[in-house]
Amino acid sequence: MRHVYYERLGETVYFETLPNGLELRVVPKPEHAKKYAFFATRYGGMDTRFQLGGRWLDTPAGIAHYLEHKMFDTKEGNALQELAKNGAEPNAFTSNAMTGYYFDSTDHFDENLEILLSFVSIPYFTEESVAKEQGIIAQEIRMIEDNPDWQIYARMLRALYRSHTARTSIAGTVESISHITAETLYDCHKAFYTPSNMILTVVGNVDPVKVADLARRILPQEGGPAVPRDYGDEPEAVAERETRLAMEVSSPQFLAGYKCRPAGEGEDRLRTMILGDLACDLLFGESSPLYQRLYSQGLINSSFGGAFELMPGVAYLYAGGESKEPRAVAGALQEEADRLVREGVDEAFFQRTLRASFGSNLRGLNSFENIAVSLTEGQFGGFDPFRFPQVFDSVTQEDVRNFLRDNVTADRAAISEIVPKEA
Repeated sequence: MRHVYYERLGETVYFETLPNGLELRVVPKPEHAKKYAFFATRYGGMDTRFQLGGRWLDTPAGIAHYLEHKMFDTKEGNALQELAKNGAEPNAFTSNAMTGYYFDSTDHFDENLEILLSFVSIPYFTEESVAKEQGIIAQEIRMIEDNPDWQIYARMLRALYRSHTARTSIAGTVESISHITAETLYDCHKAFYTPSNMILTVVGNVDPVKVADLARRILPQEGGPAVPRDYGDEPEAVAERETRLAMEVSSPQFLAGYKCRPAGEGEDRLRTMILGDLACDLLFGESSPLYQRLYSQGLINSSFGGAFELMPGVAYLYAGGESKEPRAVAGALQEEADRLVREGVDEAFFQRTLRASFGSNLRGLNSFENIAVSLTEGQFGGFDPFRFPQVFDSVTQEDVRNFLRDNVTADRAAISEIVPKEA
């Protein structure tokens, strides 16, 4: 196996691509008893239209999340229960562009890893079990649709994007999941749960060679072809300038979103991630002049915050929280972005923010989960996440100003509001 020692991070990563196309990453931590395995496929909520066997398939919204739920079913019972019997703590998640299955344990690691690789690669569905799951997931959907935080975020995405499937709820709707059948689940598994579309990342007190040998033994020998995907033809302009919904809330809430330019692949993607995070910290982070001013004026409270997000073909920045005057805060946010483009950032504040952001990335290496997810996102995005120190070395204040100039502009903005229902 090839390995790289990252001197500035004090980390060693073992790399291998198995004959079936599976990417393998192992980060040994011999000083720890804990072991963490993360098995992920480049398939998420936005992958609803794809080509399989020469024909395009349109699948229901929410099917990737639905498939994640059903993957734990086995002919023998339930893989979650088997892992728990061995002292493992298993779980899974579905995001817009990824589905991941994972566990951590101190004992029986090899046995647990064998269970993980087996149930994820060998689907077992029946029409009866699929129908039963619909009621469970429908209840989940109704619960999240009653959540103001979810509504304000989902409506912001629908305001920003006209056709890109990033605007589609990961869980789908009660109506959309009613069209999911065992056959459609098998089609999606066949398309995306192939070794060549997946990565296994292991962190902890493990032998990299043993992990690779186990994966070779358990997983299918063939990797499967690449699957074309269609995310929609998205224009640069936002779909809507504003959206408002009345709900049972005590005070107004809002998110101001910006439809940013999509990032490239490779290290450019990592650089864009770092610049986007820095832009957020400098523009509206808790130490920023804007945050301090709005907080002292009573226009925002501790709920205020935001982030920069990247997906395939999509990038967006957003900020918000509770406020009695959402439009005033959104306007102040835009004015501050314009000022930073014109005047730049105080150099001392820029350097403090740069060091704090670098430190946050460095502290992330203390988390086995964060290491595994970062390596997975890097593989899917074509970059090495452990090269972040070199990227930070090259970032300048002018880079951040250019990011704000290109992305945080009035013509790329949309506001999503949740307001109290009138009595």
